[in-house]
Amino acid sequence: MDALTPKDHAEAVAVFRSEVVASLCHRELSHGDLRAELLALAGERFRLPGAKVTKTISVPTLERWYYAYRKGGLAALVPKPRSDRGRARALAPETRALLLAIRRENPSASVPLILGTLVRDGRLERKAVSAATVRRLFADSGLDRVAIRDGGSTHTRLRWQAERPGALWHGDVCHGPHLLIGGKRLPLRIHGMLDDHSRFVVALEAMHSERELDMLGLLCRAARRHGLPDALYLDNGSTYSGETLRLGCERLGVTLIHARPYSPEARGKMERFWRTLREGVLDHLGSLTSLHDVNVRLWAFLDQHYHLAPHAGLLGRTPAAVWQSAIRPVDDLDEERLRAALTVHERRRVRRDTTISIDGVVWELAQGYLAGRIVTVGRCLTDANLPPWVEHEGKRLDLHPVDAAQNARTKRPPRHPGVTAPASKTVPFDPASALLDQATGRAAAHNDDEEIF
Repeated sequence: MDALTPKDHAEAVAVFRSEVVASLCHRELSHGDLRAELLALAGERFRLPGAKVTKTISVPTLERWYYAYRKGGLAALVPKPRSDRGRARALAPETRALLLAIRRENPSASVPLILGTLVRDGRLERKAVSAATVRRLFADSGLDRVAIRDGGSTHTRLRWQAERPGALWHGDVCHGPHLLIGGKRLPLRIHGMLDDHSRFVVALEAMHSERELDMLGLLCRAARRHGLPDALYLDNGSTYSGETLRLGCERLGVTLIHARPYSPEARGKMERFWRTLREGVLDHLGSLTSLHDVNVRLWAFLDQHYHLAPHAGLLGRTPAAVWQSAIRPVDDLDEERLRAALTVHERRRVRRDTTISIDGVVWELAQGYLAGRIVTVGRCLTDANLPPWVEHEGKRLDLHPVDAAQNARTKRPPRHPGVTAPASKTVPFDPASALLDQATGRAAAHNDDEEIF
């Protein structure tokens, strides 16, 4: 059992005072004897609780302690706080209002800067108000540096969590150390999704990129295993603010929520997981040379440690136990609905060589008559390996990657199949001769069986 100690500094001071005068309270002393004892104690030096030096205590103070202890015991010796504690008594009302207005409108300005500016402006006399007085004023009004550290927010932060597993998923990206692959240093981006209620990680994968398409793919893989969440909570970065992600979530019935900008505290659960992942995996990757090696270590960390470890935010329960014990509503998600929701269309112009560039990859269209025309290109984002296609006049036309070397040996197909040029001209048409005849005044000669145009 821990030793019994005073609960706070005030009680420690009361215990000290009682030790000084308690011996006198248990003795029968006449008025003259009490005076002599108090004079003797006043000549001694005492070290008060928390003090670094010793000091003497006056007779009136000792006498006040003595009678207070006899009347009320230890509780009577507890020092009473000032009734105006925390208030800046030396400030006039107009000065107080001025200082508070400046701090509200300029939360980053320090107290010395505020006082110095007011003195130079002539609105405050030099040394009329101390910096300590102004700091007490700001603290009493909730305008001290601690209160405005989060960028001037006026709302109170509360600890919260979703009502059940599957109600809200957090999504984010963590930057890991670079990987040396084939002599090149490639970035490492860890994409993750975490259930808010259970802290269970529903998806975690290492990639080289940080794109909107990567987050969509991660959501699809997580939805296939665990169903869809009610809402997806992301930060306000450009990766998660695109139209494709918003439209895909709308089609799937998932509410897309973005955190307030410059408010990392709002993403505390995800940030705490990234810290745990760094300490357990990312700081010890060494000289790995492939994403596969990173991913298997991430998944082993989840299955063998994180999901099975008691979590303080879950009152000692494990994320896996909370996730598995919850009753989640039946999800009607199937592959067809997933594909329909995450199929996107965009209008693109086919190049003169019947190619279309999509995300840096050049695709070729077999229908040469569409060269130079604007067509609708469709893509399904559920699988990055699925090729795009062209939709034109109710038909779905396949696209395939361009093989320039093979095209060099391929006979050029006709641009318009079934349409061939005539072997010879049957209708006379000579614009140059017509102009020459007009210039010389010569009438054009035609055969009787020819039609004159």
